[in-house]
Amino acid sequence: MSDYVVYAGTAGQSVWRSADGGETFSRKSAGLFMEAQVRALTRHPHNPASLYAGTDCGLYLLPSDSGSWQSIPTPFSSPDGFPHGVLIWSLLVHPQSPNLIFAGVCPAGIYRSTDSGKSWGKLPIPLNETCPSIVYNRVTKLLSDPNDAKVIWAGVEIDGLWRSPDLGETWERLSDGMSSQDIHDFAIAPGSPRTLLATTNNDLNISKDEGRTWQPQNVRDQFPNAYCRALLQKADDPRTLFLGNGDAPPGTVGSVQISRDGGATWKMATLSQLPNSTIWAFATHPALPDLIFAGSVNGYLYRSEDGGATWVKCAHEFGELRSLAILAERQSPE
Repeated sequence: MSDYVVYAGTAGQSVWRSADGGETFSRKSAGLFMEAQVRALTRHPHNPASLYAGTDCGLYLLPSDSGSWQSIPTPFSSPDGFPHGVLIWSLLVHPQSPNLIFAGVCPAGIYRSTDSGKSWGKLPIPLNETCPSIVYNRVTKLLSDPNDAKVIWAGVEIDGLWRSPDLGETWERLSDGMSSQDIHDFAIAPGSPRTLLATTNNDLNISKDEGRTWQPQNVRDQFPNAYCRALLQKADDPRTLFLGNGDAPPGTVGSVQISRDGGATWKMATLSQLPNSTIWAFATHPALPDLIFAGSVNGYLYRSEDGGATWVKCAHEFGELRSLAILAERQSPE
């Protein structure tokens, strides 16, 4: 038995749980629709035994690893837990104010609760809900700025990157110079100046001026494929970044890229088996910073226990993997 458990959110088979490092999984869906789409799994920052799941059936809380999922009523939830047209794509439980929860949804919009989910309001961010290429836009990333607790960032597929200076009351679009407005993930690497990184459908984009202007990195000259998806920062070293990419969504091949210098240079990780599709999700835990999981959208799962130096493919395979999270017995402050 490991001193952590891994949770995997799927598209159509709910949530799964592993207590042996990802080698075997069993479904963890008591209280949750067994065929739910789960695109967001988020640990509670101050209650490390709790896990949130954002689904096509609404928002759910697992209050302890041994418990059952509990529905959190929202304006976009169906009363009986059955899908009804609004899907959660991203979640943020504010690390300094855990009663503050943000949910990014499809069609594109952001909802906020200031009382741990008891009440909700839709934020006044003028997002385009639809576009011809994908029909419905979605909020793919929500991030609290590590330097200013009042600043919230939101990435939208397909409507660019947005910044709020006041916990969601007002918003500004910051996408000038990006290779695409199709934002998949977003991260902030410390430094002087800081490096903002945004992945898109055709490149990695970097800003050194707090998002006012962006520079595409032309990763097709460095990576085997230009479609960039997931980003993860190492818990004990935020200048070490992991990037998941591939040839398309879902694609037929993927890879993990690693930067040890805040995104200035990248090196492809050596995986024990070639991914069957784009690397879509990562997970780590602050108590176990050298433990990294990476998942391809078509269900391959990889584990590194040495900070990304080596990787093994886990035995279990999923039909469609969308999100990952780790709960650890050992805890550390966040």
